[in-house]
Amino acid sequence: MRVVIALCLIAPFVAMLWVSSYAKIEPTFIGIPFFYWYQMLWVLVSALLTMVAYKLWQRDQRARKGGASA
Repeated sequence: MRVVIALCLIAPFVAMLWVSSYAKIEPTFIGIPFFYWYQMLWVLVSALLTMVAYKLWQRDQRARKGGASA
C-alpha cells in the first residue's frame, strides 16, 4: 500500500523533471503548444494522484489501528 502511495506522489516529479520528453511545440491542442498544455495536464493529474495517495494513506492508517475510525 505504501509503495502505491509513494508512486502516486513521485510520478508528477519524475514527469516534470524529464524535460526532454515535453520540450517541444507539436502537437498543439486548440492552438496551445505541447509544452504548455502538457504541464497544465500534469497539474490536474497531480491533484488526482495526491487525492488518491491521501485516501490510501487514510485507509492504511485505519487498518494499522485495527479498524478504528478517525
